[in-house]
Amino acid sequence: MAVSPSRRSPTRRRISRISRTSRIPRTGAVCLALASTALAAAPALASDTTSADRSGSGATKPTVVLVHGAFADASGWNGVIERLQHHGYNVVAPANPLRSLSGDSAYIASVLKSIEGPIVLAGHSYGGAVITEAAAGNPNVKALVYVSAFMPDKGENLGALSAKFTGSELQPALRPVPYTDGTTTGSDLYIKNASFHAVFAADLAEAQTKVMAVAQRPIAAACFEQAATKAAWRDIPSWFVVAKNDKAIAPDLERFEAKRAKSRTIELNSSHVAMMSHPDKVTKVLREAASDTKRIASKSGERSSLADTGSRGDALAGLGGLAGAALLAGAALVVNGRRRRGARD
Repeated sequence: MAVSPSRRSPTRRRISRISRTSRIPRTGAVCLALASTALAAAPALASDTTSADRSGSGATKPTVVLVHGAFADASGWNGVIERLQHHGYNVVAPANPLRSLSGDSAYIASVLKSIEGPIVLAGHSYGGAVITEAAAGNPNVKALVYVSAFMPDKGENLGALSAKFTGSELQPALRPVPYTDGTTTGSDLYIKNASFHAVFAADLAEAQTKVMAVAQRPIAAACFEQAATKAAWRDIPSWFVVAKNDKAIAPDLERFEAKRAKSRTIELNSSHVAMMSHPDKVTKVLREAASDTKRIASKSGERSSLADTGSRGDALAGLGGLAGAALLAGAALVVNGRRRRGARD
């Protein structure tokens, strides 16, 4: 059955048009048509991939890792996570075991090693102590962000650090509960339900904090007794969010830590959970840290973890080679066709 010209593919119509107008042998017309199609497709493919890279968070932005602290879980970062994702960031919010400073830091360090490319690492409360150790020696961690957090130096434990300043009401609000996991025993620390709102999250609705109190994750008392062995903030740029109304960690301790580390610091009229009551402002600090990270990476000539290598580059190179080969083949057939016509004449 004959195919009407209107139903022919664009490539077949191009071949017929080239053959009629220039008397090129059909094989030459096919090559030229393929070449023109390939050349037309190559810029489009490159443009589409570049656009995807620009819009993809991994190509131009660091991954933001958010580590929660005691008496909480990663859901405390939800408001910040939503905002960071809206701005195109990859976000990881791992579960902090809350069993021992050395063990928790080792666990978070293993999570960090699974992430390619630059990282902005943030810690809330006890999570600040964890990131202080976990980030040490990892060249991908470009910025540390502390949110109403502990920020110990090497050799300091959190109990002694807390005793440096007054203003915390956490100690009398704690309820110790003996535990065993089959191999070890110890004491878990909870905040008493009746004290949770005032000590931990006074600027959130009481209906919300009642649920948080019931669902709180306890921290092993040993976490406050173990001394830090590393202090990543001595080598990595840091930011600090001081919660001026914090009753869990004394605001003066937070100021002391930030000043000692020469952190870029902002102060918020916030309870201990600044990332929940002021997610916009905490997100802004994280984005500023991420922006500075990109600037540092750009100056040092670093490439994104999703740089133009591997299959994408090979595909574009192959496409260019196909177009070039088709052009050469078509040109050769055109020349040969003209020679044959000249010989016949």
